[in-house]
Amino acid sequence: MGTQAALRLNMTGLAEDPAVEAERYRAAVDMAVYAEERGFETVNLEEHHCAENGWLPAPLTLAAMIIARTKRIRINVGALLVTLYDPVRLAEDIAILDLVSGGRFSFVAGLGYRPTEYHAMGRRWEDRGRLMDECIETLLEAWKGEPFEYRGNTVRVTPVPLSRPHPFFLIGGMSPIAARRAARFGLPFHPPMERPDLEAIYKAELERHGKQGFYFAPSDGNSMLVIDDDPESAWKELAPYFLRELNEYSDWRLEGVPRPGEEEVRTIEDLKAQQRFAILTPDQAKQRFPPGAQRTAVAHPLAGGIPLERAWSILTRFCDELL
Repeated sequence: MGTQAALRLNMTGLAEDPAVEAERYRAAVDMAVYAEERGFETVNLEEHHCAENGWLPAPLTLAAMIIARTKRIRINVGALLVTLYDPVRLAEDIAILDLVSGGRFSFVAGLGYRPTEYHAMGRRWEDRGRLMDECIETLLEAWKGEPFEYRGNTVRVTPVPLSRPHPFFLIGGMSPIAARRAARFGLPFHPPMERPDLEAIYKAELERHGKQGFYFAPSDGNSMLVIDDDPESAWKELAPYFLRELNEYSDWRLEGVPRPGEEEVRTIEDLKAQQRFAILTPDQAKQRFPPGAQRTAVAHPLAGGIPLERAWSILTRFCDELL
């Protein structure tokens, strides 16, 4: 298969002028269409609330817009904060996305790591584990299309999804509890970074419960890639936008909740050392992603509010050089 390409759209870089923000969201949908035309496999969306930099708060809405404009590309939300939704309504919304997309929508079910998001959505942070279990149980029952007991009454959710036995999703998390939860439900487990200790727990729990599943962690080296003839000048130009995204993310650190890439970055040298972003010449990019290499190249053209003209040049150059 060779190099695969993924487009990341998380809408960081909130514009003060709503008219400019409107242009950014329309461009995001257009970029997804362009990515499909140029051979990308996936569009990856995310979810956060109350973010100073505008981090995407409504991934299902944006996913629906992209689904309506595309025919082949997969749309994934990683992670979808399922504990912040009404479970039955979420089952309905995802069923519609699955039907219209022909099974192209998927998600990583997450419970988040920011108490303020729970407060904003009228949920208690202390209830997150219970809410996660209830939501997963409800989704799996609702998508069968049969009556089931829900909070003391019988309900039936329609329509049922196209995908059988249900739309594809994984359980996210970075804790033994998350690994055990995924195994208990017989669902794939997806930590956001390689964790052999959690993989061992997950596989042992699968065997104990007599369930089947698989472990999937991101591979190393999946930096957000920019291809430029003059990387040093590009670093100076783009670093403020990269930092706008990463600084807020690092400010969300919570004691006892490990996350990938949360170290503090303040300078270009910090960015280079962290390796969340990479700016390479065309030759360097082709060396990193040679023909036949089983790797994923990630384009993140709107990171931190990169101006639209420059964002489009990043995406088109990515396609021209790698695809």
